[in-house]
Amino acid sequence: MQLTTHTDYALRLLVYLAINDGEQTATIHEAAERYNISANHLAKVVQMLVQQGYVKSQRGRGGGLSLAKPSNEINIGALIRKTENLQLLSCFSEPASCPITPACVLKHALGKAQTAFLEVLDQYHLTDLVTNRNKLRELMKVS
Repeated sequence: MQLTTHTDYALRLLVYLAINDGEQTATIHEAAERYNISANHLAKVVQMLVQQGYVKSQRGRGGGLSLAKPSNEINIGALIRKTENLQLLSCFSEPASCPITPACVLKHALGKAQTAFLEVLDQYHLTDLVTNRNKLRELMKVS
């Protein structure tokens, strides 16, 4: 399974916000700079994360980005379901365009693999990804 850049950036931003642990807000520019990624692309990701209720965005002096809910309430599997197109092949959509879809073993195998992938990610919350908060802060040069 391969995640899109959109989901990658969403996970990175959430980790970045979680290592601050509510101590301070962050900016899109700051997070993009720390990860060496496109601020413009990250801004689009932030917009989606705000709409989905994962991130709060506060404008003005002292504003910035912060988690909208505690990190132990942000499930990684649920996030990926919201950010990814999980139709691995055209036969995963309705109506399926492939004539062998009703008897296809490949579709079944890929469906099982995808289910297993998501079930593993369902076991993780954002808080699990930042148990090494001090090391992450050091690597990200966050004070």
